[in-house]
Amino acid sequence: MRRPFALVILCAVALLLAGCQAPSVSPDTESSNAELTPSEPATDYGNNDSAPPAPATDQLGYENGYWYNESLSVTTEDGLNETEREAVVARTMARVERIRGLEFEETVPVSVISRSEYRNNTGGGETGDSLRRFDNVKFEALFFIGEDRDSIAVQNSNRGESVLGYYSSQRGEIVIVSDSETPTISRGTLAHELVHALQDQQFGLESDARTRDQVQGRNGVVEGDAVAVTQTYTDRCGAAWRCIDRPAQSGGGGGDRHFGINFMKYFPYSDGPGLIGNLRDRGGWSTVNDAYDDHPDGATEVTYPERYPEWEPESVSLADRSSDDWERVRPSTDRDRPDYAVVGPSAIAGSMAYTIADDYNASSVVQTGDVINYEDGSLDSDDPYNYDLPATDGWQGGRMHVYASGDETAYVWKTTWASEADAREFADAWAAVIAHWGGTRTAEGHWVIEEGSPYTDAVSVRVNGDTVTVVNAPTADELREVHDA
Repeated sequence: MRRPFALVILCAVALLLAGCQAPSVSPDTESSNAELTPSEPATDYGNNDSAPPAPATDQLGYENGYWYNESLSVTTEDGLNETEREAVVARTMARVERIRGLEFEETVPVSVISRSEYRNNTGGGETGDSLRRFDNVKFEALFFIGEDRDSIAVQNSNRGESVLGYYSSQRGEIVIVSDSETPTISRGTLAHELVHALQDQQFGLESDARTRDQVQGRNGVVEGDAVAVTQTYTDRCGAAWRCIDRPAQSGGGGGDRHFGINFMKYFPYSDGPGLIGNLRDRGGWSTVNDAYDDHPDGATEVTYPERYPEWEPESVSLADRSSDDWERVRPSTDRDRPDYAVVGPSAIAGSMAYTIADDYNASSVVQTGDVINYEDGSLDSDDPYNYDLPATDGWQGGRMHVYASGDETAYVWKTTWASEADAREFADAWAAVIAHWGGTRTAEGHWVIEEGSPYTDAVSVRVNGDTVTVVNAPTADELREVHDA
């Protein structure tokens, strides 16, 4: 049985992930429009007769008949019926407006679906063979998912068992996942998803991000903003605002909870709020608003906000030098995505963090305290994960190509670094990851991973100045057939 602490940490953070909700660094709160503020007791039962009358025109902090600090008469023990849900949504919209300083342009509808329906909806639909193979190899390259498993199925399983709700930009609505027609609603989940609706109405959530690292940069703003607002909302409950108590709610349970993948995907929720706080220090919410038109180019600018917006990733060229036996695998042409992967620093950090929680080997390439943040001996709910690792700090760019020969697959992954020392530090750390998964270095300097490992293959790690090239093939003899290793 591997390290019990890892399972505890995994479960604790998995609960925070439920529904797109995450902890954050709390931004400063505003005190504008104080003349609209009635008495704000710390409980939320009964009607608040001191609330101001409806304004003549719509105002920040007022939505669909409810002020942001008005109390509600609802019963939560049996869930929320449609009328109660409308009231809760309206007041939460008003509170999100109050914190964020932006007006909803229209009411956000909320629907309810069962967890089984959600699982079916998130099954990914038809996935082409090329896309599936490409994705499988990418996750194998990160030492997340072995060749005997399907990466898309694992990701869908992670998502399908934990999500409490989400915002659909296609339909412009929030969807609550519950098997009850009168569900309870996590106020954090509702507030978080309402921020996404507000973002969509004010800025649009369309994105030109096409690689995973680009998505991490863009989502650092989107999710960081939502988390920061949600944390402010939560902080005001009981102290300044009446908030509804409700029965405890959890995700569906079960599923394939994968610590490494969750760590990687949690990145914008963990580091995004720090970026938002930095931008607010520079120029308030208006500076955050501007970041929607000029979002970070990758995870680097989210982890290190002081580098935004000057930092830009390097464009890495990678020539195909495989033999005729190996053919490039390109994702399905019906998807708007490049035919290569960019595996950035947040994904690399996830690979290293996974070595503290996997079931294969008792070793690890990082210590718990390197990637899990504690405050006074407890998990820091504001910032549970650390992605700023010495082996990832100098990342400047990357490119990965995937190859296939019959049923066999291979890859070439090239990264560039800020200095030769940074390149060597990453190469040494990545060699430790390979060794963790059963790799043994050969006389030629390659790595051969043992048969019992989920990643049985041969791997070459070569440093050339500030560049590191990783080549994978089924056997050491085939490394040069895939690339001149």
